[in-house]
Amino acid sequence: MDMDPQALISLYRTMVTIRNFEEIGIYEMGQRRLSGSVHSSAGQEAVPTGICAHLTDSDSIASTHRGHGHCIAKGVDPKLMMAELFGRVTGTNKGKGGSMHIADMTKGMLGTNGVVAASVPLAVGAALTSSIKGTGQVSVAFFGDGGANQGVLHESMNLASVWKLPVLFVCENNQYAESTPVEYALSAENVADRGVGYNMPGVLVDGMDVFAVHEAAGAAVQRARSGQGPTLLECKTYRYYGHTVFDNPRSYRTEEEETYWRGRDPIQLFRTRTLEEGLLQASLLDSIDAEIEQLIRDAIKFADESPLPPEDDVYTDVYVEYPLDGLRRGASMTI
Repeated sequence: MDMDPQALISLYRTMVTIRNFEEIGIYEMGQRRLSGSVHSSAGQEAVPTGICAHLTDSDSIASTHRGHGHCIAKGVDPKLMMAELFGRVTGTNKGKGGSMHIADMTKGMLGTNGVVAASVPLAVGAALTSSIKGTGQVSVAFFGDGGANQGVLHESMNLASVWKLPVLFVCENNQYAESTPVEYALSAENVADRGVGYNMPGVLVDGMDVFAVHEAAGAAVQRARSGQGPTLLECKTYRYYGHTVFDNPRSYRTEEEETYWRGRDPIQLFRTRTLEEGLLQASLLDSIDAEIEQLIRDAIKFADESPLPPEDDVYTDVYVEYPLDGLRRGASMTI
């Protein structure tokens, strides 16, 4: 494997951070009975990790409702993300966005998005900016198999191909659009098969293998940076938990199916391969596990101890300057 130890450690650290954020953080959030729907990406860690390893802070990504892993892989601070989930003023979006609206422009994270496939044209817009300015930046549009049939995705892929924009279209095919099996709603065998219709490579990737994702993404990013245009990557993966934290039991899936996919856990596959090939030591990986668990617990403590936004903040960061005193008295206004 042509990858230095520090790169390997970075991949592992990112995947473990995502897994701990999803499993410890979301559990703690639920224990505090905080409101808001949360979508766990546990099981899908290899996809954002392998792709974002090729990106810089100046590159952009646009995410989905299941976007915690994308944020972490792009470098957003888990402490600020946790505060956002807890609705605290110290969050990435001052506690106003919650799980589905995390953004950090300093890291090129254009935002998670609660509307299926709605973030795709944002990534294409960022790629257009890069193309016009000649800055060499790349953007990535993440979407799920449920978003693969949205018209805005197809319009975006067509435009990106016509203009040869530096963008990757990444389908995280976790087999279900909420509870709808992908084979029930997809006209082709694979989402990647649709790339030919837009004159771009359609690449099918094992989304549980971070090394496979990393290799495919490396070629696609290089293609984009060199002016050859977009690529469609379909990463076959699996979400371990329900569509949201409220989706339990998952009656639309079988126990045998879940057992099969957990047997292909991306973190365990990484450990097995690197240890068998003598690339890393188990003691090092174990120390990273402990370090990241503490990092997430510190993030929970930070979020728990952070203040809620003041009431007046509800009228800030909006497009119109509301007459605050008048609204408090119940006065009406015309916008």
